[in-house]
Amino acid sequence: MKRLRAVARVNDALYIKRASAQPSHQLSTALHRATTSSSSQSSPRTHISTQKQQRQLRSKLCIPIRHASSTSTASELQKTPLYDLHIAHGGKMVPFGGFHMPVQYSGLSVSASHHFTRSHSSLFDVSHMVQHRFSGPGSNAFLERITPASIAGLEAHRSGLSTLLWPVTGGIVDDTIITRLGPESFYVVTNAACREKDLKYFEEQLSEFKNEGGEEVEWEILEGWGLVALQGPLSEDILSSVLIEPEGTQLKELYFGQSQFIKVKLLSGEASSPLLVSRGGYTGEDGFEISIPPTEAVAVTETLLQNATKERLQLAGLGARDSLRLEAGMCLYGHDLDDTTTPVEAALSWVIGKDRRTSGGFHGAEIILSQLTPKSKGGSGVERRRIGLIVEGAPAREGADIVDEKGEKIGNITSGCPSPTLGKNIAMGYIKDGFHKSGTNVDVLVRGKKRKAQVTKMPFVPSKYWRGAAPA
Repeated sequence: MKRLRAVARVNDALYIKRASAQPSHQLSTALHRATTSSSSQSSPRTHISTQKQQRQLRSKLCIPIRHASSTSTASELQKTPLYDLHIAHGGKMVPFGGFHMPVQYSGLSVSASHHFTRSHSSLFDVSHMVQHRFSGPGSNAFLERITPASIAGLEAHRSGLSTLLWPVTGGIVDDTIITRLGPESFYVVTNAACREKDLKYFEEQLSEFKNEGGEEVEWEILEGWGLVALQGPLSEDILSSVLIEPEGTQLKELYFGQSQFIKVKLLSGEASSPLLVSRGGYTGEDGFEISIPPTEAVAVTETLLQNATKERLQLAGLGARDSLRLEAGMCLYGHDLDDTTTPVEAALSWVIGKDRRTSGGFHGAEIILSQLTPKSKGGSGVERRRIGLIVEGAPAREGADIVDEKGEKIGNITSGCPSPTLGKNIAMGYIKDGFHKSGTNVDVLVRGKKRKAQVTKMPFVPSKYWRGAAPA
């Protein structure tokens, strides 16, 4: 049995590529995402730009903003619970992932916002992401069927990055974050851009699972919930300052990939509902992602902003989010990942649990597990691999070809932009196996001209996730 909220609106949702998140995101190759307590989840849920603008933005920023349908209009877009707050704070809104989303805010350039996140902290609205809850006696087995994650070994209040997989091919349906809430309860976040596809996928997979004798799985979509990402070196101090019981929360002991329920003191003086906060994010910085009930999304966000003050915390939009995630080496679905790409090709073999490498049992396991072993050792290996590049001259954007010294195509760019932190042009893409090793020199065709580039390890900027104090 599944309880599906507001499914009637699914076919009306725009299928637009996102630049996630979180909770991060996120692949977002960071562990994040949070949910509410069991008590708050059982409470009633409130369901609550033009193409020319997009072309202008695309020419200035590195974020990919595209409609999946030429008939999409701004009137079809949804609003997150923080829409009015964005407008009040000077947010410049664009269509993104089926929602009106802020690309940046007045008075702060994308580059300045990027640097502010790295040096202070920023708050990102990622409420456009789709938040799900799977529960019931069959939930463990179901998630191990559709993902390569070690669900059985995932401890309570731990999060793990994974991928939804297509049967047979092992292609990536979407990237996702899975958080175990209890023995038979999971919180799952998927991408807004893949909403329509993902909901159809879950519905079909649940039906097949049940028809093949699987135990009961209950599926909910948490419509209207807020999801914000507090990112940057001041994040812990900022969050600590609004806790109701700071002594009992111990954020210092909440490490990357872990979650905890907290309450914050709102500006009204009242306590918020229990909020499950997860440490991680899509920027490579220390931070938290917070899932918030619809009626409290604005109050919690304003509490964080006003208590921290603008000298320590500012709102940030899609522009900074994308350059930050690229510096952190994180994937963007629909660009760096798609239905034809397997986790091994995407350099995400680490999402395949150790026990799953022997037991298998997930969609596409035969192909994926064979790819883990190179051809030289009897496996199938892969023909291409995801890599990072430092590019000289003009920045290489999505779609640019990677060529060898003879000018023959050996790959393509999937994401690229100037790095505000490094002062260099960085890019991510796929390259023919054998050219993927760090230090390999190649060329990238940028507007018909060859630009020198070198394969480099990712992340481009060292991650600063909180894993505990370094040994003395």
